[in-house]
Amino acid sequence: MTAPADLTCDLLVVGSGASGLSAAVTAAWLGLDVIVAEKDHQIGGTSAWSGGWMWVPRNPLAVEAGLVEDIEAPRRYLKAELGAQYDAAMVGMFLEQAPRMISFFREHTRLAFIDGNAIPDFHDTSEAAGTGGRSVCAAPFDGRELGARIRDLKPPLDLVSPFGMGIASGADLRHFLNATRKPASFLHAAKRILTHWRDQLLHGRGMHLVAGNALVARLLKSADDLGVRLITGAPVSTLTQEAGMVTGARVDTARGQQIIHARRGVVLACGGFPHDPARKAERFPHAPSGREHHSAAPESNTGDGLRLGEAVGGEIRADLAHDGAWAPVSLVPRTDGSTGRFPHLIERAKPGLIAVRKNGRRFANEANSYHDMMGALFATLEPGEPAEAWLICDHAFQRRYGLGYARPRPFPLGGVLKSGYLKRGRTLTDLAQACGIDAAALEATISRFNADAREGRDPEFGRGSSAYNRIQGEAEQQPNPCVAPIENGPFYAVKIIAGSLGTFAGLRTDAHARVLDAARAPIAGLYAVGNDMSSIMGGNYPAGGITLGPGMTFGFIAAHHASGVPLENNRVTRQQEKPYAV
Repeated sequence: MTAPADLTCDLLVVGSGASGLSAAVTAAWLGLDVIVAEKDHQIGGTSAWSGGWMWVPRNPLAVEAGLVEDIEAPRRYLKAELGAQYDAAMVGMFLEQAPRMISFFREHTRLAFIDGNAIPDFHDTSEAAGTGGRSVCAAPFDGRELGARIRDLKPPLDLVSPFGMGIASGADLRHFLNATRKPASFLHAAKRILTHWRDQLLHGRGMHLVAGNALVARLLKSADDLGVRLITGAPVSTLTQEAGMVTGARVDTARGQQIIHARRGVVLACGGFPHDPARKAERFPHAPSGREHHSAAPESNTGDGLRLGEAVGGEIRADLAHDGAWAPVSLVPRTDGSTGRFPHLIERAKPGLIAVRKNGRRFANEANSYHDMMGALFATLEPGEPAEAWLICDHAFQRRYGLGYARPRPFPLGGVLKSGYLKRGRTLTDLAQACGIDAAALEATISRFNADAREGRDPEFGRGSSAYNRIQGEAEQQPNPCVAPIENGPFYAVKIIAGSLGTFAGLRTDAHARVLDAARAPIAGLYAVGNDMSSIMGGNYPAGGITLGPGMTFGFIAAHHASGVPLENNRVTRQQEKPYAV
């Protein structure tokens, strides 16, 4: 077999999640010849499985809706949230450029957005917390517009997508949860399912793309329109350098190693290290062997970008508040013998659920963010105790909202009960014995919880006490959308364990996304974005979308720096096919 010939481009992007594609599409629009090398055989990375939300204060959709705020408001919020990890230069660049990034993609690419004007920040007790207007998501996209390219797009995560059908948060999800209770919701869900099955027959997959899948699809269509070359099944083994500048990479392909020369440099966007056992063992106190942590991110995210950056002098930050974006996950036995990882992001705030440790006691406000809930669990563990707990609910809750992978009515429960994923007990004592929980303590915990829940209160942990809690709850449940008693058996439980949506610790960069060496000097020709770039939030999690928002923004910024086009100088007329000769 003949080895593949060398390739040459202006900019090489390693990884095809939203952050990498943001850099690729922006650079191509600015006139650069761009290649994207993706390790996996499909495009999209973690982004394609995500909810697709981006935290972008002062975004144009909010402004158009009359939600106008001064830049100092989100700046004050981040100062309060990040504390010692607040970096004025990085935060300032993000806050200035994030709205311009959204405007750029709206005006010049196939991206379109929907607003999250009702979505609050996580912590409304912090100064200048937002009650809305700081979030956007990609608008739904018709996958047929991609043509044959749709085969290259990573499908939604099957564990959270019934029949392989993506469901968007907000109204779409509410209709599905109400499908057996309200005629209008039944009609909505039936139409979506029938359309999806039609697409499966005609195209082999669903074509109504939403959330992160829509974001990646729109970026992919934009990349194709602009002539970006995308290579899949092509992991990068090493970066190449000349005279101290990164000038390309060696890529392993099915035909052998290939060298890609990149005149303007390389952007690392490989998705961090959620499946790198060695680095997890080094960085995660709850995972001493690196295998006690189970991320919901794709298994191909094994820290390649971080190793590539370190090999040429880059440095991984070690001073973050947390090195991972913590989330509770449950392990789902698959029929092929493998194990899936279900991220518990939705049901925890619904009324009628609590979480307990094996001692039968609660440890957190379960309606808080996924990151905060896991942080609370870590803080309460005894030395040597595994980072695990149990989500507990009654029959009415499980049939109404589902419990992890055990989906709500009308889905049957036989398979998840037989596999042991879902535990069931006629009484709370039976359930406790099935789970290895202290039965007397569980009975006492739920008795105490129910006495307050009947009045819509949770004095112990404050379910429903924040705007974020309440918007995640059930609006029909009053006076507290997050609180209801757990009363009528059978009762159900699912074990949750330490997991994440991704990692925060990454390569140290400057405000132009240039990777810095140990002396804090930029490494010429090397950029990092997404989870390969150390989080500008310093390992904190102040709001939903704080990975994709900065990731897309710094991809946009890195492309400008590599192209030589100043950020403040990228406005052009629509008549120009290419804005600059670079």
